[in-house]
Amino acid sequence: MKYTTLPNTDIKVSKICLGTMTWGNQNTQEEAFEQMDYALAQGVNFFDVAELYPVPASPETYADTERIIGNWFAKTGNRDKVVLATKIAGGGDYTAHIRKGGLTKENILEAIEGSLKRLQTDYIDLYQLHWPNRGVNVFGTRDFITDNAKNEAEDFAGIIETLNDLIKQGKIRSYGLSNETPWGMMKYMETARNLNLAQPVTIQNAYSLILRKFETGASEVCLRENIGLLAYSPLAQGVLTGKYLDGGSPEGSRGNLFPRFIARYMGANPENAVKHYNDIAKKHGLTLTELSLAFINQLPFVTSNIIGATKMSQLKENINSINVELSDEIIKEINAVHNANPNPAP
Repeated sequence: MKYTTLPNTDIKVSKICLGTMTWGNQNTQEEAFEQMDYALAQGVNFFDVAELYPVPASPETYADTERIIGNWFAKTGNRDKVVLATKIAGGGDYTAHIRKGGLTKENILEAIEGSLKRLQTDYIDLYQLHWPNRGVNVFGTRDFITDNAKNEAEDFAGIIETLNDLIKQGKIRSYGLSNETPWGMMKYMETARNLNLAQPVTIQNAYSLILRKFETGASEVCLRENIGLLAYSPLAQGVLTGKYLDGGSPEGSRGNLFPRFIARYMGANPENAVKHYNDIAKKHGLTLTELSLAFINQLPFVTSNIIGATKMSQLKENINSINVELSDEIIKEINAVHNANPNPAP
């Protein structure tokens, strides 16, 4: 395994992060325990969860993934071996069963106490804001809807002050953003500096071979402001494994069970790009999965690559991608496909 640190901290994390979004829905607690055991044995010390999980979210399964991880900590005593990240859900209809009002001080305090209890721990290493209160172009929306600029933005100062209070109390060690824009990243940084308070250290956004829009603005912010990208959906919900090519829909896959979640990654343009990337992988003796993950692993603005799997065979291949080195020739071929068909998935 390879390691780095969360920017501006001494928190050492593996370059591969274990995603947990399916636990409690597609995966049982027993299967989740097996995944955590294996990942930790392979040197993966960074686990990412959210109070929202599992996804699809529902009142019946709310926060079950956190409960599963807490039960694993209680069984194994491995809390001190794991850098633990979780998230507070943002506002909106999708999370009306959790709470209303978005990222208010009261909601943040309620959320952190719930997560600590479910995770059976006294502290969270990285506490993240799952998505902004204001309307931004994420979750399959390609371009910014200008009417959203009329919406009132978050109380950045209030959020930062609340999170810094939690740091002082020892309940969190650092905090990060998720599904944010370059403007949002800079607004948090500027506000924290003006208040002389701790700044966000990471941003968790979607990034994959067919969705590289993070490179338009946000990657520069990461490099110049020392914020690390935690890349999620690096396989585009499984599309970049190739299993959905030519109309494929394997039984038990997310595309088969929950087609709306992969719809943003489907269509003629994404499929055309995926076919080209698959050809590159075959040419160089790699799987498409290895090519897709290895590309992200080597990017200078990426702190960790969040992989997720429902099967152990998938988990093993995903983690092993850390051992794959892409040559300059392969990178050149990847970028040629990207230039011909840039960001086909929104």
